[in-house]
Amino acid sequence: MASNLQQFQEYLEKEKKYAKHTVNAYVKDVIVFRDFIDVQFDGLVLEQVDYNAVRSWIVSQIEGGSINRTVNRRISSLKAFYRFLLKIKQIEVNPLVKHKSLKIARKIQIPFSENEVEGVLEQLEGDFDFESVRNRLIVELFYVTGMRRSELINLELKNVDFENRLLKVLGKRNKERIVPLLECTIGLLKVYLEFRSVVLEGEQTEVLILSKKGNKISESFVYRLINDYFSNVSQKVKKSPHVLRHSFATHLLNNGADLNSVKELLGHASLSSTQIYTHSSLAELKKVYQNAHPRNQQ
Repeated sequence: MASNLQQFQEYLEKEKKYAKHTVNAYVKDVIVFRDFIDVQFDGLVLEQVDYNAVRSWIVSQIEGGSINRTVNRRISSLKAFYRFLLKIKQIEVNPLVKHKSLKIARKIQIPFSENEVEGVLEQLEGDFDFESVRNRLIVELFYVTGMRRSELINLELKNVDFENRLLKVLGKRNKERIVPLLECTIGLLKVYLEFRSVVLEGEQTEVLILSKKGNKISESFVYRLINDYFSNVSQKVKKSPHVLRHSFATHLLNNGADLNSVKELLGHASLSSTQIYTHSSLAELKKVYQNAHPRNQQ
């Protein structure tokens, strides 16, 4: 009979349909916790744990140098595991039911300016070959859709609805969302597909964005591409696909989009995840304040 941990892994894979690396991370966290309580609590098993054991593990993590954000992520794995044990009636009480996440300092990420984004796109206008067109398409898709790096890499041909100018994006936990595309992006996609067919030389693949050898591109390749291009126009410390996603949301909000619409476009589960973007543009906030405050109207 499979152990509870093995059943948990199968549950994440088959029922929750989590990505492989996510499942591996959850299971690894539970195994690390299991080994800790086995040593520190004289053979205590996962199904017998109370919150005292969890608290001791948290303390050991912090004393070992783990930051609160990392500890919270590991605790999320334990919460999922004990919810599963409760579901299959292997425990009667979830030992983490009253646990409150450790406080973390929210990092303020500075988005690229609209001029910086346009500067990169202008860099990519000159050359007309497969790599140049593909690279421009990558930058434009990030900025036009706000998608995540993993979402872009996993795009397939069937995800593009050219007639209605829509893109189907497969997000976290296999949740699908539909994102509109600009007419200029559709035009660029059509040009790219012509180059793509030449690269493939008659071979077939559903993967949309390819390397010059016709293979699926990697996350590290996409990161380097964004970092390299934006290094030419920006002095910001962090230059990544996530900052470009951040810029997408910030620029929409700055130009009048409502928070709920941006939430849907980004694929966030709750508004709290989207609200960080409402404070990201200090210049815009200052302008709104000065225009709206009655003391400034005198």
